[in-house]
Amino acid sequence: MSVAGINVLVDETRARMAQAEPQAGKAPLLSVRGVSAYYGSIRALKGVDVDVHEGEIVALIGANGAGKSTLMMTIFGQPQAREGTITFAGQDITKLPTHEIARLNLAQSPEGRRIFSRMTVRENLQMGAAVNGGRHFAEDLERMCTLFPRLAERIDQRGGTMSGGEQQMLAIARALMSRPRLLMLDEPSLGLAPLVVKQIFSAVRDLNAREGLTVFIVEQNAYHALKLAHRGYVMVNGAVTMSGTGQALLDDPQVKAAYLEGGSH
Repeated sequence: MSVAGINVLVDETRARMAQAEPQAGKAPLLSVRGVSAYYGSIRALKGVDVDVHEGEIVALIGANGAGKSTLMMTIFGQPQAREGTITFAGQDITKLPTHEIARLNLAQSPEGRRIFSRMTVRENLQMGAAVNGGRHFAEDLERMCTLFPRLAERIDQRGGTMSGGEQQMLAIARALMSRPRLLMLDEPSLGLAPLVVKQIFSAVRDLNAREGLTVFIVEQNAYHALKLAHRGYVMVNGAVTMSGTGQALLDDPQVKAAYLEGGSH
């Protein structure tokens, strides 16, 4: 290998290492500290601590009912945290209503997709762009159709008539139309065929690598989530029980036994 080639390899390795570990001395883009949330008298989150740094992909894994989606909804203000603090880009958003949080360059693709089923693909994407006034709609529409070519083929089709995988692509693209600084994905692989899951995770990886998009992903499919993520957290019964790099968690015997053995890769 040439000297130039070795230098490129070293630079790439350093970049991966820098992303694999929290950025020393830098405040997280998203910081969740001691957060507890309740549904009535039921404590769904129990003093949760999670950090997401700029440029990272961070995964939160756990069994169904562990509290993963509740954490994502709490970050977005529904329900609001009863204890602890949530900061985004240095701003305390703990008590902000959802519509104000959405204006802070933070976007969510929710569990179950929740697209506007009677609207066309184009109209769904217009709704996503409305958060920032639709100033870059034409440019961003082209970006989304390049990222998800299937959406270009379905651009004037009603969302509710598309397949589950196509609807998931639309849900992610709709979130991206607001040009978020942080994209939150809630169970993007739920109910989808393995090939479609790989396509969606590949698109997320490309966005992170090419554009530096910061991603916080909640996933029941631990293998795919941890393969994608620079870092990860494990949630059990509303509390974070483990954290580490994606690879370290993939290699951990407890994680393997609980979430990987017998799972679909």
